[in-house]
Amino acid sequence: MIFDIKGEKSENIPNFKGGEKFFSAKMHYDGMNRFLHGTLIPGATIGEHLHDTSSEIIYFLSGKGSVLYDGERFEVEAGQCHYCPKGHSHSLINNGDEDLVFFAVVPNQ
Repeated sequence: MIFDIKGEKSENIPNFKGGEKFFSAKMHYDGMNRFLHGTLIPGATIGEHLHDTSSEIIYFLSGKGSVLYDGERFEVEAGQCHYCPKGHSHSLINNGDEDLVFFAVVPNQ
């Protein structure tokens, strides 16, 4: 299957999962899995949340930031990948000076 995510409508989602500022995303959802191209502006966060029915894979395309994974902080940058398995929690923080841009896949399990 091929889909054109750049053709999807961009959404600005304020305080996503209790985070700061807003999260901008172009998403494709096929009824089971979510694919998204996301951007966090400097100072924006995605709040900490538990993946109880899914996992999430995030590949960082540009920028720098931090991931809180099960309460432990990890610095991330372009070219790295973060994996949050089902049953674990995480948060994403843009503590850098430029946009943190990423591609994420959230497969329901």
